[in-house]
Amino acid sequence: MAEITLRKARTIVKAALAKGREAGMKPLAVIVLDSGGHVKAFEREDGASPGRFDIANGKAYGSIMLGIGGFAQRERAEGQAYFMAAMNGLYGGKVVPVPGGVLVKDSRGNVIGAVGVTGDTSENDAAAAAAGIEAAGYVAET
Repeated sequence: MAEITLRKARTIVKAALAKGREAGMKPLAVIVLDSGGHVKAFEREDGASPGRFDIANGKAYGSIMLGIGGFAQRERAEGQAYFMAAMNGLYGGKVVPVPGGVLVKDSRGNVIGAVGVTGDTSENDAAAAAAGIEAAGYVAET
């Protein structure tokens, strides 16, 4: 199965941050995880709060571990709070079930990683993540 290369991960980060600046978003933090939930790349813009690594990681990690994007996670959390609480317990409290966690798929639809963006509204975070993923030639599932 294909994996996200370091070069592609850096492209995702760069393009996501560029989307944020272009759209006038607050300072962002962007993380790229591989299909096993391991960090491939991370950057936090000047002015982004120091806790942003954990938030970005939690958004992306939840996407990888549950196989769904942040919008679906939020919907699940609202409709099945006990299930999402159990999943968060199962994964050591690492899941942040809100938009901004986006699955990365290859051209065949295989999940090869996830991106987490934080710093602005959850919807804007998801848009920045999707822009980064698409700039790297992959398909985003928000």
